[in-house]
Amino acid sequence: MKKIRIFLASSNELIALRQQFEIHIYRKCKLWIDQGVFLHLEIWEDLPSRISETRSQDEYNKKIGECDLFVLLAYRKLGMYTAEEFETAFGVFNQKKKPFIFTYFKDNTMNEEPSLLSFKSRLESLGHFYNKYIDFSELWNSFNRELDNLLLTGFEEFIRGKPNQISYHISDSKNVNTGNVNTGGGDFRIGDGN
Repeated sequence: MKKIRIFLASSNELIALRQQFEIHIYRKCKLWIDQGVFLHLEIWEDLPSRISETRSQDEYNKKIGECDLFVLLAYRKLGMYTAEEFETAFGVFNQKKKPFIFTYFKDNTMNEEPSLLSFKSRLESLGHFYNKYIDFSELWNSFNRELDNLLLTGFEEFIRGKPNQISYHISDSKNVNTGNVNTGGGDFRIGDGN
């Protein structure tokens, strides 16, 4: 069983979205369990709240260092701890080429606080194009595609745009016209020519 750790970073203003994200991650996990992949979501709500020898945030940052994927969600602001979590993930990425980092911003150009504008500038300076979403459905569709792409390489390498493999079974093809269909990832033939 391959355990894929995902760290979800965001501020409290997105608590409802975080809960939806958690539900969908575990639904995806149930789909993939027979393929030998277990998705484990790390969220601060599940981490110990006991006093540590340093700061609680240091414990969260350790979890980031162990993750395969880091997902940052933002809306109007970016809290200092969320910013620190990103910097931790980015530092680990520079050393190990993991975790894969994804940033998603809820579409909101009117009420962005200076912390969010500053963070967007930071991402632009890194040459990173963040993702925008309007609602949870759009966010999940985007991240779900990323998960599917990563599954193709066993979460070892990032590839984009590899076509899905689709197969069809036609049990009685005598009444089906013969022809080729361009799928964007190669052709396939239908019918038996009779």
